[in-house]
Amino acid sequence: MNSNTEEKKTVEIGSDLIAPPWAKFRKQMLGSFPSPFKSDNDSLADGISLAIRELDKLKPESDKGSAFLGTNSALTIDFENVKDSSLDPKMSTTGEVIKQVIKMFEGLPNWGHPLTMNNVNPQGNTAAIVAAVLSEIFAPNILEGEYAWNVHQAELESAGILANLAGWKPKEAGCIYTYGGSGCWTYHLKYALTRVLPDSRNKGIRTDAKVICSQQAHYTMLNSTDWMGLGMDNIIRIKTDVDTNAMDLIHLEEVLKDCKARKIPIASVVCTMGTTDASAFDPVEKVRELIDKYPNPEGYGKAILYCDSVIGWSWIAFKNYDFKLNPLGFSDAVLPYLEKNYNAIKGIFYADAFGVDFHKTGFSPYISSAFVYRDATEFESLLSRGPSVYLQPRSPYNPLNYTLEVSRAATGSLAGWATLKFFGHEGFQSVLGGILENKVYLQSEMKNNSEMVCVNPEDYGFVTLLRIYPKGVYAQFQFDRELQDPAFRHDLIKHNKMIHLIGDKLFEWYRSGKKINDQCTPYLSYSTGFRATEYNRDMKDPEAVIYAIKIFPLNVHITPEVMNHTLVCIAAARDEVMAHQVVKNTYV
Repeated sequence: MNSNTEEKKTVEIGSDLIAPPWAKFRKQMLGSFPSPFKSDNDSLADGISLAIRELDKLKPESDKGSAFLGTNSALTIDFENVKDSSLDPKMSTTGEVIKQVIKMFEGLPNWGHPLTMNNVNPQGNTAAIVAAVLSEIFAPNILEGEYAWNVHQAELESAGILANLAGWKPKEAGCIYTYGGSGCWTYHLKYALTRVLPDSRNKGIRTDAKVICSQQAHYTMLNSTDWMGLGMDNIIRIKTDVDTNAMDLIHLEEVLKDCKARKIPIASVVCTMGTTDASAFDPVEKVRELIDKYPNPEGYGKAILYCDSVIGWSWIAFKNYDFKLNPLGFSDAVLPYLEKNYNAIKGIFYADAFGVDFHKTGFSPYISSAFVYRDATEFESLLSRGPSVYLQPRSPYNPLNYTLEVSRAATGSLAGWATLKFFGHEGFQSVLGGILENKVYLQSEMKNNSEMVCVNPEDYGFVTLLRIYPKGVYAQFQFDRELQDPAFRHDLIKHNKMIHLIGDKLFEWYRSGKKINDQCTPYLSYSTGFRATEYNRDMKDPEAVIYAIKIFPLNVHITPEVMNHTLVCIAAARDEVMAHQVVKNTYV
């Protein structure tokens, strides 16, 4: 082919008649990418509109429907063969792929349904969802200024707002949006190891520094110590108070004193601020006093005090709330709960860092977690790696120099920031207070059934933990003995098995769409040991723990009527489990 022919083909390449196949396919694909220019016919808008319409078809028509999406609750994945897949030789269309995506949502929990109360999984608010979606269109990367530009404001302003709520100096603090509460835990541990063992960044961890946390601490402590290379054996767990589930300060002091005497450095002490099951808050101010009383041996840095507050953090929104005037009009029963929760969480003032999950008690979409630290200068300089050779600083804010992640989508930061802007103090206060109004109502109704008992009455958080006993058994009396007296260990284990079976029965009913009194069964879960018995505080007996049905009324659509229905369903599940056990003669 001569040069004139090549030139002619180049000029006419836009014509479908002479364009090579790759150019035809590329032209076809262009219609399925968002337009970089203003357009009244943008494929992105069409695609999102289609997806929302198709998702809407999966929702029930009313609250009489099931708490999962669609009509088929079965797990339809062929796990044996699903990986036996290959790339299709032919192109598909955006619409076809979207419809395939929607099919995967069939049977998924409907987080906005008023019968969904299984865990700390609230429905995201619209402002946060839209902000998160927008971040995917132009993909700001919050690793540094050039690729984030003004979107960095979301992370920086979040740091200021959260630091202000904690009582810190906002200009001196910072935050990093990261991959969940586990990411927050891991950031705190890296901070602690770098401060306490300054040679560890270059030479690795050569000293068995200890991480101290309570028996109620989240299992991510195992993830973080494992992945950071410190090792899970270097966790020391502190006993918890039998009533409040908070860290036992006497035991903590014994451990700190022993470590100091043996010249063992403490990397960090973790205060749990609102556990998933027990809603326990550790006394941060007193923990700070003990850390200062027993400093690390000479040659090691100061231990970090970290608050794992990914659930309990939002109570700080009650800062400056006038509990005497009660301007939002909370009930007399709920008001003391709100004040106690605020007084418990405000202890994060004494921490070096704390964790926030907006996707838990911030009513935002996944993943929107923030690791918030008091001293930005110290944290960022300790973890600094210096500039990259191929990324040039274009703004004063370049967190890639000290973050674990390099590619950092702005999804979480925009979702969290949008929530802070949308809710404000009164929004958080109203939603959180409303949850407790439902919880208090639920517990008052439980008192009318002597076969049910709330096993976390001293907890003022979101969850109600319930044990139900066979008919004719006075629950409070029976539970007190199972909790306190080792002679009742056999009863405890027997009734734990029953709680386990009831929890599974409720899940089966939820998945099958079973109706009781013309309403579907709620989506609940259960704990297989939210606390130890009083005679098993050292946790040496893995069976001497308390099982309980969990009721998380974290959904803004929940009403008192839903609370009543929930108790009816739990009792019905108990009755069916007991009847089945009697028939099988297996209940022991």
